[in-house]
Amino acid sequence: MSSWSSAQFSYHFHGLSAGFYQAVSPTSLDQPHWVHWNSELAQALSLPSDPETDLLTAFSGQSQPDVFRPIAMKYAGHQFGYYNPDLGDGRGLLLAEIHSKQGLRYDIHIKGAGLTPFSRQGDGRAVLRSSIREYLCSEALFHLGIPTTRALGLINSTTPVYREKTETGAICIRLAESHIRFGHFEHCFYTGQHEQLQELLDYTLLNHYPDCQNQEKPYVAMLEQVVIRTAQLFAKWNAFGFAHGVLNTDNMSILGQTFDFGPFGFLDNYNPSFICNHSDYQGRYSFANQPNIGLWNLTALAHALSPYIERADLDAALSLYEPELNQEFSRLMRQKTGLISHHENDSVLFGEMFSLLAKNKVDYTRFFRQLSMLDKQGIQPVIDLILDREAAQEWLDKYLQRLTLETESDEQRCQAMRRCNPKYILRNHLAQIAIDKAENGDYTEVERLFSLLQTPYDEQPELDHYANLPPSWAHELEISCSS
Repeated sequence: MSSWSSAQFSYHFHGLSAGFYQAVSPTSLDQPHWVHWNSELAQALSLPSDPETDLLTAFSGQSQPDVFRPIAMKYAGHQFGYYNPDLGDGRGLLLAEIHSKQGLRYDIHIKGAGLTPFSRQGDGRAVLRSSIREYLCSEALFHLGIPTTRALGLINSTTPVYREKTETGAICIRLAESHIRFGHFEHCFYTGQHEQLQELLDYTLLNHYPDCQNQEKPYVAMLEQVVIRTAQLFAKWNAFGFAHGVLNTDNMSILGQTFDFGPFGFLDNYNPSFICNHSDYQGRYSFANQPNIGLWNLTALAHALSPYIERADLDAALSLYEPELNQEFSRLMRQKTGLISHHENDSVLFGEMFSLLAKNKVDYTRFFRQLSMLDKQGIQPVIDLILDREAAQEWLDKYLQRLTLETESDEQRCQAMRRCNPKYILRNHLAQIAIDKAENGDYTEVERLFSLLQTPYDEQPELDHYANLPPSWAHELEISCSS
């Protein structure tokens, strides 16, 4: 029986005009083999829980089953603020759409599939290093509750790929509810293809925002939803201390999901100016600037939609961003600190908290996790995280006084906080350790991290060391776009 016999496939995006994509066959990898297979996700898609040989040959490009109709998408985008018309799937292919048992439809896409007409000067390959990072982080974000694409499987090979050094070619099998980017609309707009722009708008409306179809102005309603979802995503990133690193418009999902992982990084020490991308010399995509970039990118999208949405409606939709961002961030921070009721001095308390974290370079994730352990461990472990003990005690006194205005018990509050403050995140040094081992043929650390990050809020005492402060060498890691 074929591995595909129980799965259901469709090809909606393939029905768009030919200018949106080109048919491309993947270039096979040499001696492909599995690094990891997401068994739980596979079963939800009616695929085998154990990766079989025909799955490996199909996803590595050695064979092409009838259910796959590989295409490379064409789009454009603003990269570091400058418009680039020459973008597209330079190393990735959309194979088909696969349906889950719950009735959801996902694009199934392989990243690292070889040359396409949009590869420019690239080789069309992805290396094991970057593929491990995307594979682990997309699943980590999903289990944290942050909207994201997901990863079905990871393949390595003996195919040599040349970056800063010679590495091996890999393929990450990515699932996304849509691969439509802001850059798709920009391509249609800047090339004057207004009929294709309307076609893409109608396709997106029908397939991804059907509830907007019955609104008085469907395109406006859809843009409003994109603005709101994007604001919520950026608020979640900052609340969890996640920096994307390359927020070009071609890396922005029309569904408000984390998309195209590259030189991402979770904060270790709290530093609003944190730049996770070694290639971002100006700090355009720094941690603190992410929310501003979200609005900048939405403005670029709105401009691309101007042939079909009036200026006043574009401005009104964009005006939803900042209130939604602030509201969502406030909601998340209240959850993280256990404050349910609202009081007039809360903003001052939060401001002093962030100032304390920044001045003392406090580990962001450990601080909030330790704050959620007050019922079990008291305040001393929190103070021990902060160099200025006196300032720490002063803030904690204010925080504890503020908690007296809440009605929940300490135990109830802290239990709720532990469900919002992860103990485990994919720190860069943890990913690097897994990469180093994998490059030597040992994939056990990839498996261990994958399993750990599926339950990031649980204590998992046997794996306590994965929540330790990062070693000194971790601060010397440099992650660039090639990562």
